Amino acid sequence: MSDSVITHAPGVFAVGHLGELTQVVPFHLVDEALASAGGLQQRVRRLPSRVVVYLLLAGALFTGLGWTGIWSRLTASLPAPLPVPAGSSITAAMRRVGPKPLKALFDLVKGPAAVAATQMTRFAGRLVVAIDGTQIALPDTPANLQVFPKAKAGQNGPAGYPMLRLVTLVACGTRTLLDAVFGTDATGELTYARDLATTAGTTGALRPGTLLLGDRNFSATAFVSTVASTGADFLIRAKTHTTALKLPIRRRLPDGTFLSRIGEVTVRVIEATITLTDGTGKRPVTRSTYCRRTSERAPLRTDESAPFSVR
Repeated sequence: MSDSVITHAPGVFAVGHLGELTQVVPFHLVDEALASAGGLQQRVRRLPSRVVVYLLLAGALFTGLGWTGIWSRLTASLPAPLPVPAGSSITAAMRRVGPKPLKALFDLVKGPAAVAATQMTRFAGRLVVAIDGTQIALPDTPANLQVFPKAKAGQNGPAGYPMLRLVTLVACGTRTLLDAVFGTDATGELTYARDLATTAGTTGALRPGTLLLGDRNFSATAFVSTVASTGADFLIRAKTHTTALKLPIRRRLPDGTFLSRIGEVTVRVIEATITLTDGTGKRPVTRSTYCRRTSERAPLRTDESAPFSVR
């Protein structure tokens, strides 16, 4: 019988014996992910599937260590020392489990955290969320190169490592991860962002009552239209160079802002100076223009409830 389907794991792998990870990600969630993704083993092994999942999670915390070093960290709190499995045994166990249980586990744990209202960041009654992307260097292995090919050589020579592009949606304040997409960096950030916004609209991570913050790279017609279709409001910093969206003035409002259009979405364009306050007082940091999907009400107030976008 698999130890991943019993209610209590006996012996050295008893519940709680894998340190803080079992407090953050309870074992029953790992078991559910394994069961839904077909990752349960048919017999009890020295490296049970549940333990392999926790080992993979620990790998994200100790990125500078090899898998045997990560194993030592993971099992450091056990009452009796365990022999360190050979690297080949760990590799075989990871291949046996596969990536699907990790995806299923992410789907189980993602979403807003259950916190007090004072821990949440809201503006005008809306839950503030943010989207952004990054790139992560991957080991230069044949298997990785098949999925994540290196970028073409530029004037400075070929790329050193294959790269993964990651785009995430987080709740501001709690920094809870609401959703994420990733893949080869041959696909642009905006493509992943549109896919993420579409999925978030389906799951409710983006919905009426949320306010999405985005930097200037997200000032694009297709992305703005996708976000608007979810019912969420948005505040996006607009580009200012030659490839920037054209924001023709359709109507000036008494407070100095004006209405424009991004595709089929009406936005309110707001020029703002962002300042930081330190011990010496307020210091201007940058002057930016922001756009907001909006009705034509004015003047703009800090408690304004209409949606917006920023340039």
